[in-house]
Amino acid sequence: MPEMNVPDRTDIVIAGAGMAGLALAVALKDAFEQHIDVVVCDPSLGKRPVTNRTSAIAAGSRRMLETLGVWSSIESRAQPIQRMIITDSNSNDVVRPAFLNFEAPEPDGPYAHMVFNGELEAALEARALGLGVQIIATQVTGFETTPDLVSAQTPLGHMNAQLLVAADGLKSRLRDMAGIRSVDWSYPLAGIVATIGHERPHEGVAYEHFLPEGPFAILPLGGNRSSIVWTTELEQASEIIALPEDKFCNEVEKRFGLQFGALKILDAPGMWPLSFHIARRFASNRVALIGDAAHVIHPLAGQGINLGFRDVAALSEAIAENIRLGLDAGSPRVTGAYESARRFDAISMAAGMDTMNRLFTNNSTILRVVRDIGMGLVDRLPELKWQLIREASGLAGAVPRLMRGELL
Repeated sequence: MPEMNVPDRTDIVIAGAGMAGLALAVALKDAFEQHIDVVVCDPSLGKRPVTNRTSAIAAGSRRMLETLGVWSSIESRAQPIQRMIITDSNSNDVVRPAFLNFEAPEPDGPYAHMVFNGELEAALEARALGLGVQIIATQVTGFETTPDLVSAQTPLGHMNAQLLVAADGLKSRLRDMAGIRSVDWSYPLAGIVATIGHERPHEGVAYEHFLPEGPFAILPLGGNRSSIVWTTELEQASEIIALPEDKFCNEVEKRFGLQFGALKILDAPGMWPLSFHIARRFASNRVALIGDAAHVIHPLAGQGINLGFRDVAALSEAIAENIRLGLDAGSPRVTGAYESARRFDAISMAAGMDTMNRLFTNNSTILRVVRDIGMGLVDRLPELKWQLIREASGLAGAVPRLMRGELL
């Protein structure tokens, strides 16, 4: 259970108990146990509504969760994605030819698993508490820094620490207080999510239908269930989720297709407006940003939480190296190494997703022909497909130790 008192002094304060914040707490305590004190603050603890939001946990993120002793508690409920099929069509097309077909790589296994966000958050919180992380239902309302420490302020008192980590989401107040500016814009789009039941098994296949109004993803869940992530115009999205269940199901069926038989809506659909956000810096004096506080990207490739977990892996690795050298966990050496490791990767991914969204979300016949030819060529180039799969799996480039399945 969350605590109600804050310590006067600790090593690391993490503001935000979402998946990224809790994963960082677990990584540090798992590596150093009694040699490091970690406090997580979040006023929403114990008050979070149950949602139907899901995430595709890439292979690199799964390895990190396995290494941290978290994955075993949700593995039986996680659905592997064995194959991804990408199409380019219109909403009312009866047949949608596959332009790209990605098989799960070997020997890495499935390049992603689908999990419910609430289940993964609960598993991370339980692991954090088991390791001795202090989790407190309060908000970090401000901070003051000196060359030697950061003083995090809360309604329950202040804490002197070596490092303050802002994991407090897109509208991060701590990012603003640190004077870190960002590049932001809102898309005229929203994402609709719902869980769908169907007659026939999905066999671990995910589909991404690129439609003129936006991508429509079908992501396999355990049993004869799938999660849909449906991107459409903001005004239209509001009208769609207000439809009666039968009419909503009819709209889904037009885009979902009939390959799985009759469909059934298993929960109330939800929606959220889509936006783009990249912090101009990922760290300042004894403050580091992770997760949505640092970057928010278009969801068409399902990479949002995986970018956050890469933040966790890189920051925990930088902290671990400093501690082993006898240096403190929040020195400029830590924040500098973290920013160098993460900012270019995050910007590249964000720009790539934004470009893909603009390329595919339109009614241009010329662009459709060009992109379909391009996807067809990629589908015939095994080496390029392999590289794209490795990128999506989080296993390409300079992979942090935790994402290689190695201990800190």
